[in-house]
Amino acid sequence: MASRPAVVMRLLASAYTVAEKSGKIVRRVLHSGDLGIVEKTGANDLQTLADRLVQKSICASLSKSFPKITIIGEEDLPSEAVEDDLIETGQYDVILQKQCPDEYSSLKEEELVVWVDPLDGTKEYTEGLLDHVTVLIGIAYKGKAIAGVINQPFYNYQMGADATLGRTLWGILGLGAFGFQLQDVPEGKRIVTTTRSHSNKLVIDTVQAMEPHDVIRVGGAGNKIIQLVEGKASAYVFASPGCKKWDTCAPEAILHAVGGTLTDMHGKAYRYDADVKHMNSAGVLATLKNHQYYASRVPQAVLQALQSD
Repeated sequence: MASRPAVVMRLLASAYTVAEKSGKIVRRVLHSGDLGIVEKTGANDLQTLADRLVQKSICASLSKSFPKITIIGEEDLPSEAVEDDLIETGQYDVILQKQCPDEYSSLKEEELVVWVDPLDGTKEYTEGLLDHVTVLIGIAYKGKAIAGVINQPFYNYQMGADATLGRTLWGILGLGAFGFQLQDVPEGKRIVTTTRSHSNKLVIDTVQAMEPHDVIRVGGAGNKIIQLVEGKASAYVFASPGCKKWDTCAPEAILHAVGGTLTDMHGKAYRYDADVKHMNSAGVLATLKNHQYYASRVPQAVLQALQSD
């Protein structure tokens, strides 16, 4: 009889199915016409009904199947009973059939920390920029992002009424990342992707210092990492606080699984232990290749303004 899959593979397989369910919830709320928008700290920091329902769904579903894991979600929600229709107990069989990397094969539930962003790109969601929107579930062990799932609820939404909406990307260090076609940017091109709604002088100066051939301004950390792995951008540059651990855990794991790098502006890795502060205070610099080139271009004034944790 085959042995039971490793805990981390089962958790990843559960995260995949609940991310797919989350995508359906996100689409359903949009189609209902009532987004249930609440301002958290201002007009650029919004929460919708989809944020609330998806976080409840992910946290309740994963907690039910893995009661000893630590889950940290973006939204500060009251403790309340979760409706049965939000619970997802299925697991994605494709992941269960994969061989777990040896170094993670004996991990226990209580050693894993899950970081959840139920709707990355909320502002864009409310503005109809649907391709920017993602659902992020990252898994960390000993402070390191080791596995993650990114669901794009509206992938293909511009392809017409008959298109199949949504896709889910997933990955784990030592095995790889799946659900997309890994590509490089055209040879010799430096294309920087950066924020569209949270820019400031530090961000602008840093982007210019990279001497890019092109700059793409879009919402969502998950969306920007997808641009890196699909060859639309060569660097994700955000020289400012504002990004949080739940924004970067899942994307970082997927990027690292295909050989990329995500650090702060000083080139230092972020940690994802349960007790770390949530803010990525020293910004985000992510690349598929040539990370050292981009890190070396960060202006000294920016490094002084953004203190590494």
